[in-house]
Amino acid sequence: MTIQNFYTEIFLNHPTISTDSRSITPGCVFFALSGENFNGNTFAAQAIEQGAAYAVVDDTNLASNERCIVVEHVLQFLQQVAAYHRRQCRAKIIAITGTNGKTTTKELISAVLSQKFNTINTLGNLNNHIGVPLTLLRITADTEIAIVEMGANHEKEIAFLCSIAQPDYGIITNVGKAHLQGFGSFEGVIRTKTELYDSIKAHGGTIFQDFDNEILRANDKEITNCVSYAFNADAQYRGELVRTSLFAAFCFVHGGSRTFIQSNLFGEYNAKNMLAAAAIGAYFGVSDKAIQTAIEHYTPTNNRSQLQKTAHNTLILDAYNANPTSMRAAIEAFAQVEQAHKTLILGEMFELGEDAQKEHQAIIKLIDSLKFTSVFLVGNWHAHTHYNHFATAHDLKTYLTAHPLKQQYIFIKGSRGVKLETVVDVL
Repeated sequence: MTIQNFYTEIFLNHPTISTDSRSITPGCVFFALSGENFNGNTFAAQAIEQGAAYAVVDDTNLASNERCIVVEHVLQFLQQVAAYHRRQCRAKIIAITGTNGKTTTKELISAVLSQKFNTINTLGNLNNHIGVPLTLLRITADTEIAIVEMGANHEKEIAFLCSIAQPDYGIITNVGKAHLQGFGSFEGVIRTKTELYDSIKAHGGTIFQDFDNEILRANDKEITNCVSYAFNADAQYRGELVRTSLFAAFCFVHGGSRTFIQSNLFGEYNAKNMLAAAAIGAYFGVSDKAIQTAIEHYTPTNNRSQLQKTAHNTLILDAYNANPTSMRAAIEAFAQVEQAHKTLILGEMFELGEDAQKEHQAIIKLIDSLKFTSVFLVGNWHAHTHYNHFATAHDLKTYLTAHPLKQQYIFIKGSRGVKLETVVDVL
């Protein structure tokens, strides 16, 4: 079956896509994706029994089932269908990537633009070669703007995702030291992230650019359609930081107007994410009042800058991911919190390759220069340290059960694989 035939005969009549046989909805199309440890083809019959209209498979043994659509490669077929669907849609696509803050910025942009437009956005962090197609296939005839997050851990990945999504607009939140094992170097990170700029330039699109970021300005591919925002540089949309002890706040300045915006996001570094969302909203004609309302009512979830009060402590849970750039910014922000008793719980930073020991030692040196009541490190920190150190989150949880923390402000951050969120219930 050709892509066009599948699209017109199957997808338009059954526009809900599932890749998980455990969450089948009636009338959906199940794509039997396979990986190193699973074969989706083995679940095709089950998906159909549970209500799927069709299953897309790449096992020819299933050809006898009239509701199984056999293709050469399920994942490639999913990507091709998504690219075809994108070309049929009137919705504008805003692609967002970056080392830090892209998911939070995506959520903020969506909250702001939803004040005026029918929007969809990437769910959670489904931002890879599977997640981007799934996001595009959620676009309907009513969708006006889709905010599509793009992640990468090796070169050419953003270029590939752009070839599917063909974005009209692009924003790179920043570039920093992450996934160095896959990128090979910081320069590799820059090349990969700015592949988004290459795509925007090729299609005559528009970029939203942080004019404070010298790296992004130096690698802007000379794109003429550029909308700028900044705190410290001349830009079309400006922000003025407002110092607070805990939550990020700023004044949004453009066209002679000034709007104070107070968020529920921990850390001054989140103000730039807020400014980006405000600038994009203003560019698309969202009123300053609506921008303010959207950002001020946004509450972070998913272990990202979440403030939680327990019976004994106040937690700032930022345990979704970590890299040297985001870890440093978060620690410095927490050091400025005006509280007497502050504790750090930090997990190892993964995927740093040959730079792992150097980058972990740099974080320890930073902690040494600041003042905290106590510090707990989890995972491989590559050096002897005088701080409390545990091999796993489970080991830390066992210790904290026996030696509970009380009346503390506790900041928790680490790479996702460390699973620091599992210690929350003993805090």
